Amino acid sequence: MAQTEKVKVGIIGSQFEADIHACAFKIAPQEAEVVAVASPTPGNAAALARKYGIPRIFTDYCAMLHERDIEMVTIAAPNYLHAQMAIDCARAGKHIVCEKPLAMTIPEGEQMLNAAQQHGVLLMYAEELFFTPKYLKAKEMADAGAFGKVHLVKQSEKHFGPHSSWFWNADLSGGGAFMDLGCHGIAFCYWFLGRPAITSVYCQMGTFVHSDKTQAEDESLCILNFANGAIGLVENSWARRGGMDDRIEVFGDAGVTYANLHMGNALPTYSENGYGYAVEKAPTTKGWSYPVFDELWNYGLPQEMTHFARCVRGKEQPQATGKDGLVVLEALYAGYASAGHGRKVELPFDPGSAKRPIDLWFNSKTQAPGIQDHPGIAARPKT
Repeated sequence: MAQTEKVKVGIIGSQFEADIHACAFKIAPQEAEVVAVASPTPGNAAALARKYGIPRIFTDYCAMLHERDIEMVTIAAPNYLHAQMAIDCARAGKHIVCEKPLAMTIPEGEQMLNAAQQHGVLLMYAEELFFTPKYLKAKEMADAGAFGKVHLVKQSEKHFGPHSSWFWNADLSGGGAFMDLGCHGIAFCYWFLGRPAITSVYCQMGTFVHSDKTQAEDESLCILNFANGAIGLVENSWARRGGMDDRIEVFGDAGVTYANLHMGNALPTYSENGYGYAVEKAPTTKGWSYPVFDELWNYGLPQEMTHFARCVRGKEQPQATGKDGLVVLEALYAGYASAGHGRKVELPFDPGSAKRPIDLWFNSKTQAPGIQDHPGIAARPKT
């Protein structure tokens, strides 16, 4: 394709994250255009296509992969489908953008990387925190020495639970709040510090609010130790009411910075009657609320998708790859193992035969029917 021609994109998925992908490309259309969407749920792909003017609709993503003009495919499907979809995309010669987490298991993630390499396509990892303007500014200052030697990086993401029902089913998601949100924090700390090796993980978690919906954790705290001596602290919750909260803190021997992703672009608002949309996952707009503007831009999503399209054209080198996703996946497994053991877990870490990260927290068959015991992992703590 000509360097000046827009990258043709196909989206697998049709719900919340697929909508974000389509909207992100619409916001920044200079480098790419979405020409197809695939979803097996009747009517969903058609609805997304109508909303964003996408010309082609498929109920089978494999059929979409036969479209010769499609060069890049974004995967916005449940976690357990990522690996096979990515491998099929690679075999079809399509560059891949895979939503977090990369896969359900480390071997699956490795198969994805191998397939991309074998077929000469890019496997890019959709971690938007690498592109979030506020967080990019914090890293720019840190890299310029503003804070001296950074010894602690904190990232937290909290809300009252995910949009789609499959997230609550650990068979489909692989875990709870830590799997869903912790992958962002792990990736952020790793990236912010310059990608030093993660040497150990300590994690605590529990199911405190949503036990009627899931056996998975709805709160987690994770401490990462890095080879350069720095520490990462990752806090995640599906039990925080009031909508999305996302923030970072950076501490060095010569300075500190704090960034709240939403408060810097929000309008403190009080309404007796309520109104339309305020911010992601906010359940109501009555009383005090904090409606945001340019939400996706402030998350970094249009910038992320533009970057990936430029990578397809060879104009830039990928800033978030499948290798980053694999590092995060290993840390997720180690985190669940740590919560099961009740102690710090060293990396590199071998999860053994565990089929899902959360299996290393679930141990007892009586607590999680049908899940095989994992040698050396303590029983899931009662909450």
